[in-house]
Amino acid sequence: MSDTPDPVVERSASEKVASFDHRQRSTLDRVQHFLHQFPTMVPVIVLVLSLIAFGLISPNFFSAFNLSLILQQVAVVGTLAAAQSLVVLTAGIDLSVGAVMVLISVVMGQLAVNFGVPVPIAILVGLACGAATGTLNGILVTRLKLPPFITTLGTWNIFLALNYYLSGRETIRSQTLDAEAPLLKFFGERFTVGGAVLTYGVILMIVVFAALYYALYKTAWGRRVYAVGDDPEAAALAGIQTNRVLLSVYVVAGMICALAAWSSIGRVGSISPTSFFEANLESITAVVIGGISLFGGRGSILGPLIGALIVGVFNSGLRLAGVDVLWQLFATGWLIIFAVAIDQWIRKVSS
Repeated sequence: MSDTPDPVVERSASEKVASFDHRQRSTLDRVQHFLHQFPTMVPVIVLVLSLIAFGLISPNFFSAFNLSLILQQVAVVGTLAAAQSLVVLTAGIDLSVGAVMVLISVVMGQLAVNFGVPVPIAILVGLACGAATGTLNGILVTRLKLPPFITTLGTWNIFLALNYYLSGRETIRSQTLDAEAPLLKFFGERFTVGGAVLTYGVILMIVVFAALYYALYKTAWGRRVYAVGDDPEAAALAGIQTNRVLLSVYVVAGMICALAAWSSIGRVGSISPTSFFEANLESITAVVIGGISLFGGRGSILGPLIGALIVGVFNSGLRLAGVDVLWQLFATGWLIIFAVAIDQWIRKVSS
């Protein structure tokens, strides 16, 4: 064997091995990564800070009556936000949820009061109508490939027109419901827990979110919903039938709107074709503040529940502080902008 040194080996030994500089993360970077992993922490932090701030401003804020009143006030919008959340998770948006809710409440009331249909059957018909409206939205989005925003903007007008037609623009009064269809007001019935006064509508909202939490995190269907929202093309390549998943999302959302309709009758005590006119925007507000990304595929289903509570806490706290309703809307607007800005910042995190 020759003793002559190998020039390649000799040169390699003299050269430095390539190295990469690992920049130490700043505190802001670590916060950004943490929120990227746990996006629901943003609304949780906002909710906690809001509770502390308004508790210091108003001594009556933490009374059991006031806190339970907040829950009662957000029960309907919170349930509606659960339906909206499913659509937003698939990178869509549903502008018709409020119109669907009011339409189905009118259908239930007309059947039970004016047509003499047994109330349980009227409720089942309402649930079926909710599934039908969701099916219509889903078919337009999946079969005709229409953008969800435009699709639901159109169906919002359709459902609103049907609502006015079926109701004759007349309200079914509370006394009439008490006499002929008291079951329709079930979710407005109150019960006491300690010093708190709650309604069954609050329980319905919690049950809906608990059921969706299980469905989205413990079933294959939930994983497919997130996959379709994150990247529909990659989901299709992985063998997921994206159109079927999207259609199922709209159908489930429609049925949740039907439950919200039943809850809304109990909350208001009557059935009015003009009630909850801003429910569409309020549901979107709860979803956005709750940390579900409008780009789809990211966020916890519990976020909109927290988002609805944040809006309720702000409205209650500002009202107790004597702030005009105008400034309550002003504060809610800034909350929405803040939530979207935080979402955009979190999405920039490097993997």
